[in-house]
Amino acid sequence: MASVMVNERKPVAMGNSVFPVRIFGSSIEVSVVPEQPFPEQMNVADRSILFVAEGCGLGRIPVMPGTFGSLWGIPLGWALGQGVSMWGRLGIGLIMFLVGVPLCHRAAQLRDKKDPGSVVWDEIAAFPLVYAFVPINWQTLIAGFLLFRAFDISKPPPVRTVEQLGGGLGIMVDDTVAAIYAIGMLLTFVHGTHLI
Repeated sequence: MASVMVNERKPVAMGNSVFPVRIFGSSIEVSVVPEQPFPEQMNVADRSILFVAEGCGLGRIPVMPGTFGSLWGIPLGWALGQGVSMWGRLGIGLIMFLVGVPLCHRAAQLRDKKDPGSVVWDEIAAFPLVYAFVPINWQTLIAGFLLFRAFDISKPPPVRTVEQLGGGLGIMVDDTVAAIYAIGMLLTFVHGTHLI
């Protein structure tokens, strides 16, 4: 099974399968990257880790896995809007981050890649932070999703730098930094459009 990735992870060049694209003013690459099926000898625990880390399968969608995996952020954001306080949202984000470090580390080992494109828990875990300081409605859900994806894909400083931390921590931290950028822009959007 082959997947197409849009600079959501470091692409693997395969012949002429890598080509440049410009989005949000940044140069990115689109490439076809082979995804390995679950090895037959993989135990139930490791299969479960991959299932969760890969967003219950959304991270294995062949085109832009990080974006499709991030779709979990919209129902998660909606659920957080059902009476969960700002501190509750931040607490859930912290728990998801702490769970994500070993989860993503093990998933990366199982996929034998530094930061596999199919592993999208890091994207999902960023959304409680993205939505922590704003009222939840359809406008903020969509705006938060688009802003987070824009920063996660374009990787403004220091997003690319913190990726170099490596392991599960590096996988998780870069999306947290992208979420912080998205928070600032989302707050500006909310106040500018009087959605509060």
